[in-house]
Amino acid sequence: MRKFNIRKVLDGLTAVSSAASAASAAQQQQAGNRETEIQETLQSEHFQLCKTVRHGFPYQPSALAFDPVQKILAIGTQTGALRLFGRPGVECYCQHDSGAAVIQLQFLINEGALVSALADDTLHLWNLRQKRPAILHSLKFNRERITFCHLPFQSKWLYVGTERGNIHIVNVESFTLSGYVIMWNKAIELSSKSHPGPIVHISDNPMDEGKLLIGFESGTVVLWDLKSKKADYRYTHDEAIHSVAWHHEGKQFICSHSDGTLTIWNVKSPTKPFQTITPHGKQLKDGKKPEPCKPILKVEYKTTRVGEPFIILSGGLSYDTVGRRPCLTVMHGKSTAVLEMDYSIVDFLTLCETPYPNDFQEPYAVVVLLEKDLVLIDLAQNGYPIFENPYPLTIHESPVTCCEYFADCPVDLIPALYSVGARQKRQGYSKKEWPISGGNWGLITQSYPEIIITGHADGSIKFWDASAITLQVLYKLKTAKVFEKSRNKDDRPNTDIVDEDPYAIQIISWCPESRMLCIAGVSAHVIIYRFSKQEVTTEVIPMLEVRLLYEINDVESPDGEQVPPLPTPGTGSNPQSIVPQSHPSTSSSSSDGLRDNVPCLKVKNSPLKQSPGYQIELVIQLVWVSGEPPQQITSLAVNSAYGLVVFGNCNGIAMVDYLQKTVLLNLGTIELYGSNDPYRREPRSPRKTRQPSGAGLCDINEGTMVPEDRCKSPTSDVKDNSFSRSRSSSVTSIDKESREAISALHFCETFTRKADTSPSPCLWVGTTLGTVLVIVLNLPPGGEQRLLQPVIVSPSGTILRLKGAILRMAFLDTTGSLVPPAHEPWREHNVSEDKDEKDKSKKRRPVSVSPSSSQEISENQYAVICSEKQAKVISLPSQNCIYKQNITETSFVLRGDIVSLSNSICLACFCANGHIMTFSLPSLRPLLDVYYLPLTNMRIARTFCFTNNGQALYLVSPTEIQRLTYSQETCENLQEMLGELFTPVETPEAPNRGFFKGLFGGGAQSLDREELFGESASGKASRSLAQHIPGPGGIEGVKGAASGVVGELARARLALDERGQKLGELEEKTAAMLYSADSFSKHAHEMMLKYKDKKWYQF
Repeated sequence: MRKFNIRKVLDGLTAVSSAASAASAAQQQQAGNRETEIQETLQSEHFQLCKTVRHGFPYQPSALAFDPVQKILAIGTQTGALRLFGRPGVECYCQHDSGAAVIQLQFLINEGALVSALADDTLHLWNLRQKRPAILHSLKFNRERITFCHLPFQSKWLYVGTERGNIHIVNVESFTLSGYVIMWNKAIELSSKSHPGPIVHISDNPMDEGKLLIGFESGTVVLWDLKSKKADYRYTHDEAIHSVAWHHEGKQFICSHSDGTLTIWNVKSPTKPFQTITPHGKQLKDGKKPEPCKPILKVEYKTTRVGEPFIILSGGLSYDTVGRRPCLTVMHGKSTAVLEMDYSIVDFLTLCETPYPNDFQEPYAVVVLLEKDLVLIDLAQNGYPIFENPYPLTIHESPVTCCEYFADCPVDLIPALYSVGARQKRQGYSKKEWPISGGNWGLITQSYPEIIITGHADGSIKFWDASAITLQVLYKLKTAKVFEKSRNKDDRPNTDIVDEDPYAIQIISWCPESRMLCIAGVSAHVIIYRFSKQEVTTEVIPMLEVRLLYEINDVESPDGEQVPPLPTPGTGSNPQSIVPQSHPSTSSSSSDGLRDNVPCLKVKNSPLKQSPGYQIELVIQLVWVSGEPPQQITSLAVNSAYGLVVFGNCNGIAMVDYLQKTVLLNLGTIELYGSNDPYRREPRSPRKTRQPSGAGLCDINEGTMVPEDRCKSPTSDVKDNSFSRSRSSSVTSIDKESREAISALHFCETFTRKADTSPSPCLWVGTTLGTVLVIVLNLPPGGEQRLLQPVIVSPSGTILRLKGAILRMAFLDTTGSLVPPAHEPWREHNVSEDKDEKDKSKKRRPVSVSPSSSQEISENQYAVICSEKQAKVISLPSQNCIYKQNITETSFVLRGDIVSLSNSICLACFCANGHIMTFSLPSLRPLLDVYYLPLTNMRIARTFCFTNNGQALYLVSPTEIQRLTYSQETCENLQEMLGELFTPVETPEAPNRGFFKGLFGGGAQSLDREELFGESASGKASRSLAQHIPGPGGIEGVKGAASGVVGELARARLALDERGQKLGELEEKTAAMLYSADSFSKHAHEMMLKYKDKKWYQF
């Protein structure tokens, strides 16, 4: 354990200018005489960065496969990702390095391997027998484009069809090409004068592996005899083919076509189809052909022992069904069921009881991969109900706009959220177990609860249980239900400040201990929620309206264009009336005809039934001022011990007492400085309008109306040069300075001024110009008095400065431990009055008591402040900067969090240049700096967050959450925590051929493919055709591969040793058996001689 003395502050820190160094060194020397030594336990070796798991629906899916024995599902995507799903809780993400789209996936059934075919004409063999699957071999085709692959069950020869219409054969063990090739011209010969098009289908006859059915796009189908190397039959049709499927007896097959028809062919009758069906075509009179329909993209033909076969297809709807949703059609006997889907169908597969294609298939479910969902249909129940999906695939149900991550929450939270969320579940699902049930769970080495909260574009909020690298939705809250909804676009209020998604969530502030929740939305609205297990009906929704505008002398306000949501948290508001019974449906106008005093959204004025869970405590809305729309909220904080919520935007700050439903503070940003404004900005005088204050409400001031688009670049030039003490007017215009927005808010109990002898409740405010201001809170006593006496709010005069916008603030006690904001414990507030009175005395009792609450003068605290550019640790009450770290010169910090790890704390930062960094506290020593992920879009900036115990996450795509860890201990334990995809399972027995079939032939005919495709028979393939690339998961790459592969090899070696030992024992047993058999034969021979000449009646 290394000790850090305050005197050694400049050790290992980034160099600063010599003048600043001298000044700070003098300050620190002075501070050092008083400060105690703080022991820091975190070292660089405690940190390591690695991805853990990816949750959510695979973004832009393109391919689907299922192993019917292992019961594992694989999905490939257009970005080269591979997602594997087993039983709920067992899933895995892999990525092809090229990023090319996955066009097809084929399991080596029950072998623990998978072949992927990509749009860049590569084939890859994945080893699934390790926790993190790896590529064993790759094959890159140079001259031909891959269009279709087929791997027969229990075969090692993969058929690869190409755009030129040829078929090549790959040995999946060695990943080399066979010399055996089926050329398109040989396959069609003179049956067609033109090229038949790319290969769209390959399959072997279920009853004869020596016959290969080849489908060409133009409509030609060929049955190829592999042994004689010629076509047995050619079937021609004048409509393009999309897919082909066999009847399990191998006497019929079915084709789907581009005109919405299905043709069923008898194998031995190639001249015309046995039957033509148009599933969705209108049958016309006079025996005319039905009208053409949309293409049938895929068809499957599945048989059952009892009853009619199933024909299942996607597409094929008639052209006059405009606006109809995509459908899956299930034809069974005379019934046809059309199942509508929410999104377009990418692919589907029928799940069957047997892996053998020559047996009755017995289909039991259909898995349908949609553009944005995965649906499983139960074929065995009437009405074809869907299975309830146990995977967390609904993250994107409405687009995610923000998220927060909480590790090490109170243990009773997840059960509480689960119990209220269980009531929200839909009914009518299939009664059966989820059929994708392969794999095994990993070991749970982390025992602490983790919760992820996602905010969405439709105003909904979802709480997820994220403990132990799994994800499960707990509870969903719809914040939009408090507002009146416009029925159509024309009916929308003209007060809207956003064109779409007016309820979208921008910022979430949550106190896990008290369960208080506060959200800020895109329409400049804030809603405060309490958690309750009781259902209540709220007669009148408590509401405040806030006018927040401030104007500057000699500065013209630019056009009030709507700015995009900011990645930083925040909110603002000031009341007009406490509970308006009705809201004007059109905007009220000021004297000059401008829209004025109107909120963007209209709160319902009818009683609202609130289910158990989160219930509305108060709605706050910013209003239009003199024709200017309210600006979006940039920061937000709630404190349950004080009963306060505070929010800010680029105009100013507002604080609300949510217990008394009153506004305590409503100031333009400049007014916060008072006479200490370094930029000498002055309010315009006289003020245009004054809003009459309601009962018990303070006057409402006006703020500057200058939109700030931080989404374009949080490193605007304002921030880079904003903190040289002498500022010349030529460098920085007042116009830019006036854009100062509130970017960080933190309630705490600390020293507010240099002369303070004891800590007191206060609010620390950070701005985009790098200023930190402190506001003192004078709270009335708890109990009844808290609701009767006003909270008094006053600026303290304390001003601190950093370079860049302030992102995060936290406080350490004299031992260097984190001082959490005070909070009240959660209690049920919808209870009888007597009990309520008793509990009120508990209000404002800070639950976490730390040395900071001591009244002794000698005790001090440390403020940790992180901005976009630097971090500072400031000693309180002296306000001396004792440590400083310039985090980045050329980029800017997107997210900074003060988090606990290994019984200590650190500052974790994510920079726009892709670096993840951690710093010790309080000394700000760099501990980790890893280039991880460049900021490619605002989604990452909006959703990246760190939490305790070395956990972090961000939205990696619109549908997926990527979790990562920066803890070395978690990285080490990850292998154990991950689930196993492959489990040893016996392959089912092959179907019995039956006595007569065996006697007279007619059963399944096997084929010695080795004899046909091996090098000795077919020769070598052309070297220039394809190039073999060893994968990192092969023996060649073991050293560099993940520890999982090494572990697997070690296990394999152990297994071989055991096997050798068992074989040794077996040899001994075999020898013993041979000996006993030998002695038995001797005895038998002697007996035979003894009784050879005796008649049967002499025995």
